[in-house]
Amino acid sequence: MRARQELDDAISSYKALESAVDDNVELIELGEAEEDAEVVAEAEAAITEAHKEAAKRQLETLLSGEADRNDCYVEVHSGAGGTESQDWAQMLARMYTRWAERKGYKLNVIEAQDGEEAGLKSMTMEVKGPNAYGWMKTESGVHRLVRISPFDSNARRHTSFASIGVYPVVDDTIEVEINESDCRIDTYRASGAGGQHVNTTDSAVRITHEPTGIVVQCQNERSQHKNRATAWDMLRARLYEAELQKREEAAQAEQASKTDIGWGHQIRSYVLQPYQLVKDLRTGVENTNPSAVLDGDLDGFLETSLAHRVQGSGDQEVADLD
Repeated sequence: MRARQELDDAISSYKALESAVDDNVELIELGEAEEDAEVVAEAEAAITEAHKEAAKRQLETLLSGEADRNDCYVEVHSGAGGTESQDWAQMLARMYTRWAERKGYKLNVIEAQDGEEAGLKSMTMEVKGPNAYGWMKTESGVHRLVRISPFDSNARRHTSFASIGVYPVVDDTIEVEINESDCRIDTYRASGAGGQHVNTTDSAVRITHEPTGIVVQCQNERSQHKNRATAWDMLRARLYEAELQKREEAAQAEQASKTDIGWGHQIRSYVLQPYQLVKDLRTGVENTNPSAVLDGDLDGFLETSLAHRVQGSGDQEVADLD
């Protein structure tokens, strides 16, 4: 049913574009015949918009990876720097939440650890929607923020780092074998904001895959059984993503994006002071409105990163991330 809906949407989109172009071409011909410049201008503007939509749909055809159509998990981790980095991690979590809302995707918070004073130490979200992993996969890496700190009484400029990890949800069409003897399972009491959110039982679950060192945890449900099932799903996703990464590295001779959370490894910089600029260091794409970007306006970066990644999978040399 999901595949059928995706095909129906693709066909409907194509027919709508075709109809828009044909109708507006006729309008231009009528406007020119009647020397109505306003009608011609409106029709030309509509064709320009159709062209932009067609370019976006063409880009979506590049989402042909093995797991691109799947839902995904998005992990946010603060870097060194205490409250500054934890606040930055929360800003990134909000940014992806707003972007997902714009796309009509559904979000489910799997796990979150609040910072001591503000922000987040870490958060894991599940993003559900068509091509969620395909769109989000290029966001994995370190994100850097430069701003006047709201936590510094001397109003000094601070640089903060946070890392993003994106992993595909493994559906029934993909088999991932895990030897349970390779895993260590720990249960603990879930943390919360207090009051009715405090869980009085050890319902949170953490699974450590010892051969790879991958750790996943879930605490959003009150039932340990449900948290355990979700944690196993997350572990399968992480192991599957690791395998995809190995294949991609072998094909592209590309260094993995998961590196230290600090200088020299960032994929995007967000500068709020002394000037306003968001720059993707892989593609060179810039946006001088950081407020809009942090409010979820990410499509320009995602589209260019996707096209750049697909081009790099050919015979061309992969661009240096630095």
